[in-house]
Amino acid sequence: MNSKNVASGRPNVGGAIFTAPAGTADVPTDALTPLSASFVELGYASEEGIANAIETETNAVNAWGGDEVLNEVTSRNETFSFKLIETSVATLKEVFGAENVTENADGTVVLHNARGLTERIHVYEILMGAGQVKRIVVPRVKTAELGEIVYNGADPVGYELTLAALPDSNGNTAYEYIAQISGE
Repeated sequence: MNSKNVASGRPNVGGAIFTAPAGTADVPTDALTPLSASFVELGYASEEGIANAIETETNAVNAWGGDEVLNEVTSRNETFSFKLIETSVATLKEVFGAENVTENADGTVVLHNARGLTERIHVYEILMGAGQVKRIVVPRVKTAELGEIVYNGADPVGYELTLAALPDSNGNTAYEYIAQISGE
């Protein structure tokens, strides 16, 4: 047991949730190399942070007498969810699709429609404590669900996204890179 291996997940100081278009060539392969200009920071997220859910279904086979003798995974789905609470052009493009958000001299125009959103690449940067940083790279992500957008006088306007992590050419839905950044 080592208490230094127990950590909370806080956002990195320069931002925690980044997006880039599908096909971006400079996808990170470690925890420390600075992200390229292809990656756009999506602003503040709510205090709940990022949730990562992995759901599997299995097929259990029992032998005569009741013993389970085989258990195979028949499906696996991974999602990431969070609520963006900063209303910026980058956030609006992420929520509604880049082709549905335009800026002009009068401000910003956002179109609401049934157009499917395109795949993107996501990077999540998390300070883990004990001098460690974790970078989660999701090479293929697509919006699976958009939660209610609530306008009231007590809470920030938030855009709750649930994103499906799709397998890449290697069959992986996400990559985690952890590095030591200080001697804590």
